[in-house]
Amino acid sequence: MKRVAIIGASGYSGEELLRRLLHHPEVQIVLVTSRQNAGQTVAQVYPRFGNHPVARKLVFSDPKVDAVATQAEVAFLALPHGVAAEYAVPLLAAGLTVIDLSADFRIHDPAVYSDFYGAPHPAPELLAEAVYGLPEIYPDEIKSARLIASPGCYPTSVLLPTIPLLKARLVQPSGIIADSLSGVTGAGRKAEIDYLFCECNESVRPYGVPKHRHLAEMEQELSLAAGASVVMQFTPHLIPVNRGILTTLYLTPTEPLTAANIPSVEASIRRTYQAAYGDSPFVRLLEGRALPDTKNVVGTNGIEIAWRLDVRTGRLIVMSAEDNLVKGASGQAIQSFNLRFSYPEATALI
Repeated sequence: MKRVAIIGASGYSGEELLRRLLHHPEVQIVLVTSRQNAGQTVAQVYPRFGNHPVARKLVFSDPKVDAVATQAEVAFLALPHGVAAEYAVPLLAAGLTVIDLSADFRIHDPAVYSDFYGAPHPAPELLAEAVYGLPEIYPDEIKSARLIASPGCYPTSVLLPTIPLLKARLVQPSGIIADSLSGVTGAGRKAEIDYLFCECNESVRPYGVPKHRHLAEMEQELSLAAGASVVMQFTPHLIPVNRGILTTLYLTPTEPLTAANIPSVEASIRRTYQAAYGDSPFVRLLEGRALPDTKNVVGTNGIEIAWRLDVRTGRLIVMSAEDNLVKGASGQAIQSFNLRFSYPEATALI
């Protein structure tokens, strides 16, 4: 069993980490931190875990690096960007494996980080060794990583459908458009007017236009897949549901679409997705008339992907659905943890 600490376990992602790791057969949770909940048990803060014997005994503490370094082998950082690096640096120096759910180590170029996050990178010396924690794309790198940068929720919904197509040169790297709709938990557990019930209920609105922070990691990973610089258009929307992301991508096939070649292009896309994800326990490629639906993925670590070719516009439309707190955050982090320590990939995730 691995001794695990969850740093920042009072947010939505931290709560989901707790829920999953409490039932992970290879995990002993030795420390959970939260300044606001310090001194209370996990069961007191999250009554839904009240029947679990560990939750009744495990007490939230202040996040102190020395305590984490001496008690844990693995640290999950469910902290805001900028803050996570303050813990990652000393914990890595102490020999821990760090799985970071913030954006601090997702972006390779510190200048790009500064551009999108409005501050200098807090630990640029670690960027070269950080592994982008997208398990379906970088499984081998994750298996030997000391520092895993778990992707953002929106990027996961964009990258998994698009990367195989770019690698296979089935779509052009230019002119990529993504529209995403996310539940309110994507904003985190915080008290702000924009996320009050009366502001969100019966409301759908875009935000972060035209330069949402997640664009940085999307363009980075798509550029790596394409072998060329990718600049894309991305518009996120807030919708009045608790959780879930639905993304629609508009892509241009490298082979112009005609009525005659639709079957062959369709077959190439299908073969490419099957080769990429046919053995994946968490990617569901939809067949026939089925289209992604958040109700099918909420509460799971799965992502649904479907596509349609539109000969009228010459576009390939690709759609995905995922849970922003599981596949888009905590579940994916645990998936990386499982790969890193050679546990079955789906442990505690199904």
